[in-house]
Amino acid sequence: MRIRIVDAFTDRPFAGNPAGVLLLDDVFPDDDWVQNVAMEVNHAETAFAHPLPEGGEADWALRWFTPVAEVAMCGHATLATAHVLHTTGAHEGPVRFATRSGVLIATPAADGSITLDFPTAPLTGTEVPDGVATALGAQPVAAFDTGPNVGDLLLELADEKTVLGLAPDHKALGAYSSRGIIATARAEDPSRGYDFVSRCFFPNVGIDEDPVTGSAHTALAPHWSGRLGRDDLTGLQASRRTGLVRTGLRGERTLLTGRAVTVIEGELRA
Repeated sequence: MRIRIVDAFTDRPFAGNPAGVLLLDDVFPDDDWVQNVAMEVNHAETAFAHPLPEGGEADWALRWFTPVAEVAMCGHATLATAHVLHTTGAHEGPVRFATRSGVLIATPAADGSITLDFPTAPLTGTEVPDGVATALGAQPVAAFDTGPNVGDLLLELADEKTVLGLAPDHKALGAYSSRGIIATARAEDPSRGYDFVSRCFFPNVGIDEDPVTGSAHTALAPHWSGRLGRDDLTGLQASRRTGLVRTGLRGERTLLTGRAVTVIEGELRA
């Protein structure tokens, strides 16, 4: 079985967010085996996909696993899987994935980018929880629940500098949402090519800081589109690896556009 490591939401190796990708011949193997493979790969997510019969609502079934748990939605590993399908010739044109979050569509463009069609996260304003400022290391100016698919607490901070300087207590952050925390602020200088900045901390699924998080941008897109008055924006996720996500708010759907690069290809022998 071929296994690939793909850097997603970047156009160069060793940036963006790495994901493992395995294309299976048939149904998903035993969950314990799948989880062990994800633990062995030890990236934020490993994607497992297999083809579905023709004529259905989707072309491929897709699941995502962190080193410790299955997740309901993952943008960067979906982008990585679509990249592998297109670059290997396993699928041509738009691909429809059957997932725990419904049917997700990935559409390739002539310039090499891929656009994901994901459900928009339903944001609900909430009080800033007691203690979260201490755990995060900064005082939020607003807080939002992102709904069951994303499962994060979105916290808007005062400015970009504050987001970049965060050094949180990751263990303590786990008490405030089912997956983790999205910290965000408006870009200090949009002429640099992005409109907002974010960082994502997911201690409850074994990821202290995720390099670039597509699913988080289904919440960031409606938040910042409302604040900035534009449907099409670009977000910088300011992890050590960094990555850019172009977002397009389309009502109940959010488009996420980025590139991907295959860095490693090998044989899984377990």
